[in-house]
Amino acid sequence: MIKIVTDSVASIPADVVRERDIEVVSLYVNRDGREYRETDMDVDAFYEDIYDMIEQPPTSSQPSLHALEAIFDRAAEARDEVLGIFLSSKMSGTFESAVRSARACKERYEQFRCTLVDSTSNCGDEMFAVLDAADARDNGADLEGCAAAATDAVAASRFIFAPESLAFLKAGGRIGGASALLGGLLQISPVLTVADWETTTLAKVRTWKKTLARMVDVFKEDIGACGLKRVVVHYIGSASPAVAWAREAIEPVVGRAVDVLPVSPVIGVHVGPAVGLAYECERPVPGKLTAPASELLFSL
Repeated sequence: MIKIVTDSVASIPADVVRERDIEVVSLYVNRDGREYRETDMDVDAFYEDIYDMIEQPPTSSQPSLHALEAIFDRAAEARDEVLGIFLSSKMSGTFESAVRSARACKERYEQFRCTLVDSTSNCGDEMFAVLDAADARDNGADLEGCAAAATDAVAASRFIFAPESLAFLKAGGRIGGASALLGGLLQISPVLTVADWETTTLAKVRTWKKTLARMVDVFKEDIGACGLKRVVVHYIGSASPAVAWAREAIEPVVGRAVDVLPVSPVIGVHVGPAVGLAYECERPVPGKLTAPASELLFSL
């Protein structure tokens, strides 16, 4: 059997995790001296006072080596193979910890087989790779086939989002390729995306209304050229603006209901209040990934 493992930043709803037999290792949020296990959090309750967090932004921490090794050891004892899909290695040390844990497990269980995939992203963008791998597994694919399904999804998906301001990204030092916007922090309402492992600027817009419209335009352009397989609307902070945007702007484009899901708090505390859109196309999305798929993989 192939055991699919991911992290909580993928933001997969708990019912889907159970139904698809996915193992989730949790990251943690640290606020005012208190540590929150992300998989146990009431995300909407946590986001209720997000505007107060800018004065002292929460921090985040990755899973322990012990937690990852425990998952791999259980799989090895059951003689399961493992496909692990984790958030961008340039955003967190989780992928590298998974590599170290897999190596330690291999030393204890010689028969252990494992492939790890760097999703190069997070949230829905990471989620789609996990779901495609689960589809492949359930359709009888072997470990290599499941890994190929995941890397194909990485290249074919995009996460675009619009923070209300860049203040949280600036405070947390996580702005990456969008750093050029800082000079116009108060004047620009940007559309950001994740490409080649890092946050970068997709478009510079002057008003929030135009920012939301630009995200819809990008979405239409991508699915017009590459087709559409999956889509979710994301939010950080209040769900209401995202729900309204999904109903008024996204569902008319796709012709069906669209799930509206909160962003992982580990990501949310670095971005601040925002609305986003994650979608997977049927073919690779231009500009999402310039590296070969082999650079995303670690195998034992």
